[in-house]
Amino acid sequence: MLARLVVDLLVPAGDPVVVAVDDTLFKRTGPKVHAASWFHDGSATGRHQVGFGNSWVIAAVVVRLPFLERPVALPVGFALVRKGTDAASRLALGRRLVEALVAAVAGRTVHVVADSASAGGALLDLPASITWTTRLRVNAALSALAPLRTGKRGRPRLKGERLAALKTLATTTTFAPTSVHRYGATMQVQTAVIPCLWCGVVGPQQVQVVLVRDGSTDGYDGGPGRRTVRARWSIEVAIEDTKQTTGVGQARNRVRPAVQRTVLFGLVMSTVAICWYATAGYHPQDVQDARTQSPWYRDKAQPSVADMLAKLRRVIITAQFQRTDPQPATPEEINILRLAWADIAA
Repeated sequence: MLARLVVDLLVPAGDPVVVAVDDTLFKRTGPKVHAASWFHDGSATGRHQVGFGNSWVIAAVVVRLPFLERPVALPVGFALVRKGTDAASRLALGRRLVEALVAAVAGRTVHVVADSASAGGALLDLPASITWTTRLRVNAALSALAPLRTGKRGRPRLKGERLAALKTLATTTTFAPTSVHRYGATMQVQTAVIPCLWCGVVGPQQVQVVLVRDGSTDGYDGGPGRRTVRARWSIEVAIEDTKQTTGVGQARNRVRPAVQRTVLFGLVMSTVAICWYATAGYHPQDVQDARTQSPWYRDKAQPSVADMLAKLRRVIITAQFQRTDPQPATPEEINILRLAWADIAA
């Protein structure tokens, strides 16, 4: 239901749906926290980046809002990682979430973007309506496409000759100039597209490797580098916003029902709030109002998620104290409303 709401409201009809998939750790303490264990924690400091808590796999629909330059990821699918069960593989959980989303938005092509950990055998035999883009491993063993059948007896070849290592491949591949928009500016980079096979990870499915050369005259900087990849970082921003701004990271749950509900409720409400702001709450004056409240912040040009949530709170408070009869508000009612708004601003 949430996925259909986001797609119907914010994704133009007929356009493919871009979905970012990632996992994140919600830290917990105590030996009796449901499904808690040691997981990778990208925000941890030190040699071993691990933390104890609940790990959630999140699928978010990435949308473009007319009043923002950056893409926005809206979480719509969630899966709790439980070690020692069939829900232990984060990649398998991510695929299940994407397949459920495809069923919810039937008829739409879904382009998935994920990090380098989201590549493995769980991606075998993906439906034709799903594309999966991830960062290529530096030691990836790539092969040429299977040659045409020779007409001779016997099983035909499933793959071609082994391709050279990526570093060597980049020196023999022809790069072409490509315009990309990133970090608020349009710039030129060099890209090379190589159709091939990555049999060790996804079997005989054809993959497309995109090498990106940015600011260097030889070698490559990474891949892939198409437009959908730029949307992946938006889920990192969304996770930070839900933890820090919406307050999902402040939950301290232990028993199973609370663990399974609290984080999900916070993520869902964050998505619903942004949908409300994008369709009914935005006003061009919002940025100027934020500048008035924070005169030291002169470079602000677009509303943040914190601004969206603050305006939603003000609207809710206004509706709560708004009179239902035609008589003008009394000074006491106006004062209550002003105090409530001031409390939000603080």
